[in-house]
Amino acid sequence: MNSKLKKNGLIAAGVANLAGALGCSRFFSNTAINEADPIVMSNFGLLMIVIWGLAYIGASNIQANIKWLAGAFAVEKLVYVSAWLYWQFNNDLSSVYADDIFAGVFYSIYGLNDLAFMLFFIWLHVSVSVHKEVE
Repeated sequence: MNSKLKKNGLIAAGVANLAGALGCSRFFSNTAINEADPIVMSNFGLLMIVIWGLAYIGASNIQANIKWLAGAFAVEKLVYVSAWLYWQFNNDLSSVYADDIFAGVFYSIYGLNDLAFMLFFIWLHVSVSVHKEVE
């Protein structure tokens, strides 16, 4: 496994969470995000996205086997991808854009972003397992 790719991927996942949650919510002041999904994307929910981002960045410095940590990250991303898909099928994205463009962009991309990083975390989980078996 490429340790540089692992480190950079974890940092990218963290930065994506921080930039997405803090940027699009304008540091938790954008109520359009909260109103569009008051359960998952409340300010508390957005804060938890920031905390997960910090966890990814923190994990980027771990030199030991992070197989199960990467697995946990993949499951966390699966939850957000599922929530995003449910939201997409049950809500009108154009009305969110009408309320606020940052909120619209947020709801347009957060699930795709989480899907990409979920696949990265799955790859990380599996590649750590394969790498360990080869040693």
